[in-house]
Amino acid sequence: MAEFEHEHVRVAVIGSGFGGLGAAVRLRREGITDFVVLERGDSVGGTWRDNSYPGCACDVPSHLYSFSFAPNPEWPRTFSGQEHIRAYLERVTDTFGLRPHIRLDHEVTMMTWDADKLWWKVETANGKTLVADVVVSATGPLSDPKVPDIPGLDTFPGKVFHSARWDHDYDLRGKRVAMIGTGASAIQIVPSIQPDVDKLTLFQRTPAWVMPRMDREISGAERWLHRKVPVTGTARRGLLWGIRELQVSAFTKRPGELGFVENIAKANMAKSIKDPALRAKLTPSYRIGCKRILLSSAYYPALAKDNVNVVASGLSEVRGSTLVASDGTEAEVDAIIFGTGFHVTDMPIADRVVGAEGITLAETWKGGMESLRGASAVGFPNWMTIIGPNTGLGNSSMILMIEAQLNYLADYMRQLNVLGGRVALSARPSAVGAWNRRVQERMKRTVWNTGGCDSWYLDANGRNTTVWPGTTSEFRRATREVNLAEYEVVRGPGAGSSSSSAASATSGASGSVAEAEGAVA
Repeated sequence: MAEFEHEHVRVAVIGSGFGGLGAAVRLRREGITDFVVLERGDSVGGTWRDNSYPGCACDVPSHLYSFSFAPNPEWPRTFSGQEHIRAYLERVTDTFGLRPHIRLDHEVTMMTWDADKLWWKVETANGKTLVADVVVSATGPLSDPKVPDIPGLDTFPGKVFHSARWDHDYDLRGKRVAMIGTGASAIQIVPSIQPDVDKLTLFQRTPAWVMPRMDREISGAERWLHRKVPVTGTARRGLLWGIRELQVSAFTKRPGELGFVENIAKANMAKSIKDPALRAKLTPSYRIGCKRILLSSAYYPALAKDNVNVVASGLSEVRGSTLVASDGTEAEVDAIIFGTGFHVTDMPIADRVVGAEGITLAETWKGGMESLRGASAVGFPNWMTIIGPNTGLGNSSMILMIEAQLNYLADYMRQLNVLGGRVALSARPSAVGAWNRRVQERMKRTVWNTGGCDSWYLDANGRNTTVWPGTTSEFRRATREVNLAEYEVVRGPGAGSSSSSAASATSGASGSVAEAEGAVA
C-alpha cells in the first residue's frame, strides 16, 4: 500500500459555521493552505443556514456577534436577523478566499486515528476518504436537533417538523398549530406565526425569563460613520463587550444580585399579560440566568391573543391528531412544531470519532464531556474542538470564545511545526483532569448550578459541561498559547520514543497540573 493511498491534507476542518470558517481564516493567516473544510450541507453558514424559521434572529448585538478581524459596518439592525448573519458568513467566505478549501455535501461519517501513520482517516457519506494530520471539529453544539420520544407521535396524521428543519413549503395559515417548547427559538416563532394560524397551542414544560428586546434599525448615519471611521465600530464593539464582562460576576459568583433583573423581566410580562392566571403560568420559579435569558418584546403580547392557549405542561402523548399534555390537557392540531433544542451534551459527532485506544469519543465521554481548555480530549491526538466542553456563554457572544480557541489552534500548529517531523500532541489525563476539576469547582457557585432549574446546560448526570464559569477575558488568557507540559509528544515508530514527554523540555507533568489549575483560578 502506498503511503498516501488517499488524499492527504495538513488539516481537516469539520463544519462551516462561525467556528469552521474562523478556523479556515486563521489557518491561512498562519501560512497554512493545505487544508479542507468539510461541510455536510449545500452551503456555508452552520446553524445560521439550518435555522431559517420565521422570526429567527440573534440575541447578541450585531457588532459583537461578528469576527473582530471581519467587522461589518453595514449591520441593518442592533440585533440581526438570520438572513443578515448568513449573508455575513458568505461574505467572510469570499473576502478571505475560502471557497477553494470548502467541500460542500461532504458529511463526515467517521474519523479514525491511525497510531502508526499518526494521522486521521476521515470518511464521508459520499464515499470520499482523506487523511489529515490534524482534525478541527467545528460542528458546534447547536447543529443536531433534539426531538423528544413522544408515545404515539408516529400516528400523528398532520405535519411535524423541528424549528431547525423548518418546512417552508407547508402553509400554516388557518391551521391549528402546536408549539412544543419555550426556548429561544419558540419565543421568536410564536409571535411570527400567531397572526396567521387559526389556533396556537403552546406546550410549556418550564416558563422562561424573558427580557425586553431593545432592537432598532441602525441609522444610515451610524453605518456611514462605521464605514468611514472604522475605529467607531471597534469602539462600539468594545463597549458592548465591556458591559457584558462586568455582568459576569452576577452569574458566576453572586447570583443573588440577579433579583433586580428578575424585576425587569416581571415588568416586561406585566405590561402585556393582564390575566393573573396566565401570568402565574408564565412566571418562573427559578433564579433568572439559570436557564438562558431570552429577549423578546413580542412574545408576551402574542400569548395574550385570543387564538393562543398556553398549556403549562409538557407534551406526553399523541393520539392521532390529539395532543395530550402531562396534566391531561388535550388539543386537536394540524401541525406540530418542535422547539426542543439540540443534542448539546451528547453531540452525535462524538460517535463518529475513534481515538488512539480504539474507542469513540462518545464512549470516552460517557461520564460527561471533558477536554483540556475546551479543545483537546484524552486519547485523541491532534484532534481539537471549537466550542468544546465548558466554552458556552450565558450572557455574551460566542464569537469571543471562538476567537480565543482560534488563538489556541494557531499556537498548536506552531508547536507541531517546531517539534518537526511526523508528530502528534496528545492531551495528558492529568492536565485534562486538573482543568476540569477547577472548572467544576468554580461552577458550584454559579447561577447555572444554584438557580434551581433543569437546563440544557446540564448533562444526563446533572453536571454542567456546557458553560464557561468566568469572563471571556479569562478564557482568552487561558487559551493564548499551548503549554507543552500538558501534552505528550507522540512520534511514529522508528522516530525515537513513540511517546516522549514534552514536560522534560518544560516544567514536567506536575507543572502541567499546576498550570491547568492556575489558569482558571
